[in-house]
Amino acid sequence: MRRTGMTRRSLVAGAAGLVAAMTTGGDAVASAVRRGGGEDRLVRGELRGVWVATVANLDWPSKKGLTAAAQEAELIAHLDRAVRLRLNAVVLQVRPTADALWPSPYEPWADCLTGVQGQDPGWDPLATAVREAHDRGLELHAWFNPYRVANHTDPARLSASHPARRNPDWVLPYGGKLYYDPGLPEVRRFVQDAMLDAVRRYEIDAVHWDDYFYPYPVAGEAFKDDAAYERYGGGFPDRATWRRDNVDRLVREMGERIRETRQGVRFGISPFAVWRNKATDPLGSDTRAGVETYDDLHADTRKWVREGWIDYICPQIYWHIGLATADYAKVLAWWAATVRGTGVGLYVGEALYKAGDPAQPAPWQDPAELSRHLTLARDHDEVDGHIFFSAKHVAADRIGAMARVVADHYQDRVRAPR
Repeated sequence: MRRTGMTRRSLVAGAAGLVAAMTTGGDAVASAVRRGGGEDRLVRGELRGVWVATVANLDWPSKKGLTAAAQEAELIAHLDRAVRLRLNAVVLQVRPTADALWPSPYEPWADCLTGVQGQDPGWDPLATAVREAHDRGLELHAWFNPYRVANHTDPARLSASHPARRNPDWVLPYGGKLYYDPGLPEVRRFVQDAMLDAVRRYEIDAVHWDDYFYPYPVAGEAFKDDAAYERYGGGFPDRATWRRDNVDRLVREMGERIRETRQGVRFGISPFAVWRNKATDPLGSDTRAGVETYDDLHADTRKWVREGWIDYICPQIYWHIGLATADYAKVLAWWAATVRGTGVGLYVGEALYKAGDPAQPAPWQDPAELSRHLTLARDHDEVDGHIFFSAKHVAADRIGAMARVVADHYQDRVRAPR
């Protein structure tokens, strides 16, 4: 997932004392909480999630080449921590770079496991994650990245059997990375098939996508999909409209195929949080963001909600309350209004990684900033929960921001909404 301004520095291990001392509490379906105006109400089930990123070993495994036993132990530690913090969902990245954390017939084993793409790690991480999460009362949302192939531009570094090497015309370099070309129907079908293999074989609770569709713009560089546009773009007024249609088709078709494959598996997407600025489109949010998903990523996130193609949306509202260019409160209110009446769930992506980062502005040095986000969200009935980025930051909890969230908002365990 794209973390604007994020550094990848290692963090000091160890959770805050408050968190370490917590017990799991009851497995209640709902708990009494304080709402605005002093009113006590029962909270319906809310999602309380954490992202576990595997790309570049961001969260797990802690490094490449660990034994299967060590990898499993680290994974179990993340699940146990989620239970201690009274979370109820883990969003595990299982297809980070067109490779897999299960024995896929479509794509090679992920190199984040052994350090060698295509090498069998000696166990099935996805099967273990599903089983162990469910044993602990946690949902397991399988997180896939549809189009990213590699965080480099050298196809020779991919495993010999990699589909990108067998089909070089599917792949485009851009911004120092390799991507599948979203404009090719055969690519769209292939990536769906690859992801649906996991839906078919494992009792995952949801398919989860992040914010990468067409890649984030790189100044002075063009995404060279001319051949696909010349072949398939004739019926569209311009390339941008054609690109949005390509992504729309991917989303709509994937939702349909998930429902056909396994009933009860939800489909959720976690986009960059600004669809369009109001200055660009009166329907947009009161923001001045430098990226707009509609125009820059060709991802019409608002349309997906309004059409009901997805079951939940989790915008990455990675800003503090009061930020002039993108105020958390204003962006949250825009998304609440967008999902209202659609039946699409709204979870909020929270930037725990910013809490206590000395490179961030003053609000992120306050351990209470994230807790205020959850308090504010209670004023919007459309908000069904929050997901925190990411697992290693939950573990480190530099300034106790996560501990504050748990103390203020997660006093009992609740089940995730269905």
